[in-house]
Amino acid sequence: MAKNTEQRVVAELGRPETPDETFARKAETSRKHRANQTLLNLVGATVASLGIVLFLVLVVVRPSDEAPVTADYQTIAADAQVDASEPLLAPSLPESWYSNSARLGTTSSVQTWYIGFVAPPSASQFIALEQGIDANPTWLGIVTDGAAATDTIVINGISWTVYDRRSSSDTGNYAYSMSAEIGGSTVVLHGTAASSEFELLAASIAADAEVQ
Repeated sequence: MAKNTEQRVVAELGRPETPDETFARKAETSRKHRANQTLLNLVGATVASLGIVLFLVLVVVRPSDEAPVTADYQTIAADAQVDASEPLLAPSLPESWYSNSARLGTTSSVQTWYIGFVAPPSASQFIALEQGIDANPTWLGIVTDGAAATDTIVINGISWTVYDRRSSSDTGNYAYSMSAEIGGSTVVLHGTAASSEFELLAASIAADAEVQ
């Protein structure tokens, strides 16, 4: 069978293309094909990346509409009372307040009743109540984070020592603290809320202690 040696005629030249021109034409065609494939791959990768970002925005980092975790601290206090030798404080507070944690445990060998409160207007307004039963100076130093006393105030007949470190940095939930002796317990309040919120809680504690 005879080999087909017909050469491609280049219209612009009016003659068959040379072997070099054939090679160059095929090389250019391959280059354009690879360039198109690279562009398609780039577009595909970009679309995939945008899809991932959209997924993260819509699903992963979207704000949660779930209600905050709350603890019925008064019920927990009533249940834990059987294991405590002193009345556990469970002050009544405005409905805008809520507790996110309540437990009876031990700190530095001292039985400690803990309640975490969140006060208005935001979740950054936090106050912890820690009641140490038959507490000692070591316990007090731990639950005030070693802060030095800066003032004393009397609220509803109870004298409180104040530890104000709000002008310092990195004090966390010990930016402001108050301590008082109530019955056989040492009570410490500490957190990030405004002074007025601390005083409201202290007044509620005084009322709760009178009832007991």
